[in-house]
Amino acid sequence: MLRVGYPATIAAEFFAAFPREVELIPLSEDLDHDVEIDVWIPDPYPARSQRIAPHLRGIKLVLSLMAGTEWIPAAVGPHVTICNARGAHNVSTAEWTLSAILATLKYFPFYVEVQQTGHWKRRFEATAHYEQISGKPHRLYPPVMLEELTAKRVLLVGHGAIGQEIERMLAPFHVELERVARTARTEPKVHPVSQLDALIPWAEVIVLILPLTPESLHLIGPRQFALMRQGTLLVNAARGAIVDTDALVDALQKGGIRAAVDVTDPEPLPVGHPLWNCPNLFLTPHIAGSTPQFAPRSIQTALDELKRYMAGEPLSNVVRPAV
Repeated sequence: MLRVGYPATIAAEFFAAFPREVELIPLSEDLDHDVEIDVWIPDPYPARSQRIAPHLRGIKLVLSLMAGTEWIPAAVGPHVTICNARGAHNVSTAEWTLSAILATLKYFPFYVEVQQTGHWKRRFEATAHYEQISGKPHRLYPPVMLEELTAKRVLLVGHGAIGQEIERMLAPFHVELERVARTARTEPKVHPVSQLDALIPWAEVIVLILPLTPESLHLIGPRQFALMRQGTLLVNAARGAIVDTDALVDALQKGGIRAAVDVTDPEPLPVGHPLWNCPNLFLTPHIAGSTPQFAPRSIQTALDELKRYMAGEPLSNVVRPAV
């Protein structure tokens, strides 16, 4: 019988559809003894999984509930096949991305402050903000108090399943879109990452939705911030370390760009870190995928992969085969 270890933090009812030929083994986050399993479904919180990984024996396959798997190879070694939850978080992460873009362009964080202070005329501060972030000091009448997404130039860096869903959600806004990925493609047109620097000055909104790899580490650093046009909105829904945090802090404090991020480096972001108090920043604490649909979608993805594995069929979401 195939032994499948799963996080005890997730209710057993979510695994009710698993085949009878499978022995489901709940793994406590404070596991203190060795356990033999064939397939491991790690806890979505890496720190919990990393604590118990040394006690797991016999693993042949890892079925991650997350899209990112960068911590797993070191935890299980080279002789284990690793699959991610490709497709499970498309909707939630894409919705966060679109919401973050709109919230920033509509100055919603500022208007929450206005509501909390109860001073209607503070709305005119939005005009000064627009002049500062756009670099256009001349006053317009009526005064500018928010911006539009429609017809903006969007650079989508990463064009996997989530990137494609973001593109679908952007379509009603008739944005001008350019795509960047690890390798070039022709249909639709996708630029190779080697052309990223040439495309940055064109963009008004840059969305990062690519995996963290040695090649993407600090993909956005001092040089890339220097290439951005005044008022560019950088949106990071991928991994914090894709952006050089010190360079991000510097760019935000200089007032040349703005950002909306769900991920940071380090993470969790420590109390007192300078990023917390940067101007022109909308920050959420890595919550983009945390909807009520997270568990059922990601576990269904794992179940589908498990059935293929048991049937001897090719796996769909392999990010690293066993060696």
